[in-house]
Amino acid sequence: MTHLRQKQRAMGAGCKKMANLKSLRIRADALSAALLTLACSGLLFVTTSAMQGRQSASGSTGTTSSARQGGAASPQSSSPNSAAESNSIKVHVEVVNVPVTVLDKRGMPVIDLTKNDFRVFEDGKRQNIRYFSSELMPPLRIGLLVDTSNSARFELKFEKDAASEFAYTMLRGLNSRNQIFLETFDASSSIIQDFTNNPDKINEKLRKLKAGGGKSVYDAVYEACQHEIEKAGPREQTRRVLVLISDGIDVQSKHSLEDAISMAHRAETAIYTIGNTQYGFANPGAKYLEQMADDTGGASFFPARKTPGTDYLTGYLSHGQFDSMDQNKGLDAETGIYSAQKMIALADSLDSIRRELTNQYLLGYIPTDSKLDGTYRKIRVVAERKGVVVRYKPGYFATAEQ
Repeated sequence: MTHLRQKQRAMGAGCKKMANLKSLRIRADALSAALLTLACSGLLFVTTSAMQGRQSASGSTGTTSSARQGGAASPQSSSPNSAAESNSIKVHVEVVNVPVTVLDKRGMPVIDLTKNDFRVFEDGKRQNIRYFSSELMPPLRIGLLVDTSNSARFELKFEKDAASEFAYTMLRGLNSRNQIFLETFDASSSIIQDFTNNPDKINEKLRKLKAGGGKSVYDAVYEACQHEIEKAGPREQTRRVLVLISDGIDVQSKHSLEDAISMAHRAETAIYTIGNTQYGFANPGAKYLEQMADDTGGASFFPARKTPGTDYLTGYLSHGQFDSMDQNKGLDAETGIYSAQKMIALADSLDSIRRELTNQYLLGYIPTDSKLDGTYRKIRVVAERKGVVVRYKPGYFATAEQ
């Protein structure tokens, strides 16, 4: 009988050991999945200690136990970190996420590409694409910058209507993960609505906008990146965008165009610009809008460049006589056709931006140069498919996340 009981106890201990091993395997699988999720999100730092179980059993660390016992610290315990370093595994992974837009010849998003259709280079060296997604994208953090200077006074009504529609489209539902802030600029810039996912708040502030004097385009971009975008959350866990509506002519900024672009690079922000110059007028600021967009991975739109229809061909725009409607009677300027077309042109540009931002790919890689030395690393993305336009984050500063 005694022999039988001993055999049963041995079998019970064996079963318990097998259950413990199975539990450990399950925990290991769960840990692996968690690491992958964190790696896709951005900065990953994990420390596991082989001594943790024994330390937990005693209810304290080895150093603390020695202190409680009142004994002198041994040579080993004189360096509290030495035991942990020798018995731990440290993983430090800096994942670079690159949002990518691919457009066909008509400007429509190409949405059927796979990881194998892309190549990524950092400072000319090809990188291994570790993570790829076309569905689960980081949330958007969008700054809506509206020109309220004196030169924009005739366009402001159309800008407000189009911007309001854009906000409602990008923030569908009060549970939207995306957020928008609103900034206006004339002689100075002002954040009149901080980040929100409530389009009604954006709309309320837009309705109250009035035109002023002066114009500081570059200061507006610089300050939006420095004060708002930089607090938008971890850079690898958000997609950062500025939408700038202006003619691009700067009058009194303290910062230069190069300063504004450099700050956008530091904030890893793509700038989308919409020119608001009336049809028939030359716009020397257009080249600056194009440069800001091209150098930051965004795009520029000029809705007034579109050839006007018969409802426009009246001299109404080219002469710029907006204060009186007398000379335009019978030429559709009074009937609202002109206003409708202006609104549609601006709305179309904003809708193109919406399509790009909601149909992106996300490529993630771990740089072959792992040094966080503060240098700027240039990124180049190539799509294997011919005849497409590829837009992407142009680079990043190799610094640890603050």
